[in-house]
Amino acid sequence: MNGRQSDLSRESDASLPIRGRVAHITYQHPETHFTVARLKTEDGAKITIAGHLPGVRSGETLHLRGRWKNHPRFGAQLEVEGFEVLLPAAAEGIRTYLNAGALAGLGPKTADRLVACFGAETLTILDHSPERLKEVPGIGAKRAAAIAEAWSAHSQLRRLIRFLQTCGVSPLHTGTVHRLYGAEAEAQLREDPYQLAEDLPGDGFPVADAIARHLGLDTGSSRRQTAAVCHLVTRANAEGHVWCSRWRLLEAASRRFGIAADDAEAALAHLTAAGRLIEEPIADAPDDTAVYPADLHTAEGCIARRLAALRTVPAPALSEDSGRIAEQVLAALSIVPSADQLMALQGSLGQRAAIVTGGPGTGKTTLIRAYAALMRTAGRRTLLAAPTGRAARHLADVSGMPSATIHRLLGYDPREDRFLHHAGNPLDTDALIVDEASMIDTVLMASLVEALPMSATLLLVGDARQLPSVGPGNVLADLIDADCLPVYTLTDIFRQAAAGPIVINAHRIRRGQLPETATEEGEEAEFRFIEAEDPAVAVAAVLRLCLDLPPQLGLDPLRDVQVLTPMHRGEVGTVHLNQVLQQALNPMRGGKGRFHPGDKVMHLKNNYPKAVFNGDIGAVVGLDAESGGLQVDFDGRLVVYEQAELDQLALAYAITVHKSQGGEYPAVILPLLTQHYPMLQRNLLYTAVTRARRRVVIVGSRKALAIAVANDRPTQRLTGLRERLMAAFRATADS
Repeated sequence: MNGRQSDLSRESDASLPIRGRVAHITYQHPETHFTVARLKTEDGAKITIAGHLPGVRSGETLHLRGRWKNHPRFGAQLEVEGFEVLLPAAAEGIRTYLNAGALAGLGPKTADRLVACFGAETLTILDHSPERLKEVPGIGAKRAAAIAEAWSAHSQLRRLIRFLQTCGVSPLHTGTVHRLYGAEAEAQLREDPYQLAEDLPGDGFPVADAIARHLGLDTGSSRRQTAAVCHLVTRANAEGHVWCSRWRLLEAASRRFGIAADDAEAALAHLTAAGRLIEEPIADAPDDTAVYPADLHTAEGCIARRLAALRTVPAPALSEDSGRIAEQVLAALSIVPSADQLMALQGSLGQRAAIVTGGPGTGKTTLIRAYAALMRTAGRRTLLAAPTGRAARHLADVSGMPSATIHRLLGYDPREDRFLHHAGNPLDTDALIVDEASMIDTVLMASLVEALPMSATLLLVGDARQLPSVGPGNVLADLIDADCLPVYTLTDIFRQAAAGPIVINAHRIRRGQLPETATEEGEEAEFRFIEAEDPAVAVAAVLRLCLDLPPQLGLDPLRDVQVLTPMHRGEVGTVHLNQVLQQALNPMRGGKGRFHPGDKVMHLKNNYPKAVFNGDIGAVVGLDAESGGLQVDFDGRLVVYEQAELDQLALAYAITVHKSQGGEYPAVILPLLTQHYPMLQRNLLYTAVTRARRRVVIVGSRKALAIAVANDRPTQRLTGLRERLMAAFRATADS
């Protein structure tokens, strides 16, 4: 560490101003814009900065405010609290600034031509006379317009950052606000900041409230009160709850936002009168009510009514000789079913709707193969679907039939935000098989059953002990608990490999028992535990495993070994682990971008035009130095990303356990420490373990492992689906 940095780092309690040029961006999260970078200060020192820096690129000069923090692995870092981009004035500085990728889609060659033509006036031309860009040799009208548009967006972002920082808003939110409102962002926020609370559910209200206070708006306005109540309901939904307690809602409005009970009640009454929220009695709490967002209330009712109606239609028999057909199909598939499987297969074939559940190794996949083959043999049009792209591909592989994500099956139109298939335009099928049903949230399940024709049969397959859906609800567990549909639980460990420690320990975790683990000395063990109480020690162990396991097991180090972690933040979260693993497994070979050729990356949002979906993992196979774009190989299919689309990608050396749902990997490495306490849950641990086929290594503390196994808290999600199902099925039985 140089002397200058050492002197500054002693003033850790003071917020320091520092000016310098970004030499290199080590890491930048595509959604949160959390950035780790090297900064060359005015006096020549090189320091590490870390914080939310939306839009910041290599080559830019920054004026920063921050506090020194000693990172246990990487030493002193300046934790950025606020920043401003300072544009260069001289021609050579402008050339360096643009060459470093400051402007999306502007490559080094084009940047050199701009500066050669306009010199020190380049940025002034971009700001005030962009039509003159056509004077640059080799730049036509179309290219000039694209550069001007990119520069305008870049400038708008800088101005928005300044405005939000004067309001005391973290740069964390700048990118999201800019994507929402574009060039009109500041004007929109000044006119009606609480519109942001509606347009950005969850995070929007705190930002809107900070802006409103800075602008001197009335904190007792009804606009603020209704926005606060909506925010609290939305936060409950983000935690997985379909409804929240009215009493707790009013208490939270007072405690967190200083809103009097009478005012909060008035806001709630206004929202219910407008149909945005719906209140219902709670059976075991006569003095309280359940507060639902209208769409979730409608979705729960739709699921209950449609499934109850479906069950009233008799299930058609396969044929007069269905037993012989089943025997022939099982023989053709070389399947000798267990007693559990045979009972589930025979039972579900006679039902209009049924559920098959069970732990790993109990034969759920084999049953899907048999069920699908029987339906096909009987001439029934059969569709297969799963919630994620990876799960859908796995389902297609094991069944030998086409499979799709539920969104693709229903024909999701992102422009209209609706499905093409619904009750008025149902799916063209006689049978629908849905795998990984534990991942389906309330709204998606409602859309699925609404699009299912009443003449079709429905088979839901999943493991209710895995993590529930990311979205609100606990659909599969509620369907099972309601006891309205036939549920076939597979318990016999069926596949031959099931005698191994991974499957055995998965079932132990499922029952609330600690897994039986080998120590670090047992390097050939299928299920290992490596003690590491200190986060830095855990990171080092994870890195060593990523380097050592592939040659030991004959695995591809990027494709076959997956690090799973409970959280994004912290030293043992995805952000830091990806930074460390990228540096070790795929060090930069030229260029200064966030992604390098060979990087393991994950696609973050469903992109139907590109046919890549949330959670898909691929490898970077090429970079375009001129445009800043890149190419990613997804299982042999090349997908091209423009620079403006790179926020759809993130490094995937380490991913969260939630993102791993529906996937399988030969080897899984799971750091599990007490710093992960908010996420230490039995179903998270169980889900992580069941992602592995050949090797599981848990790195962490036995205390954290014990906490996770003991904590079955996620079953307490607040939903009304179970009661609605029971009521709907009673009503159809009585009619």
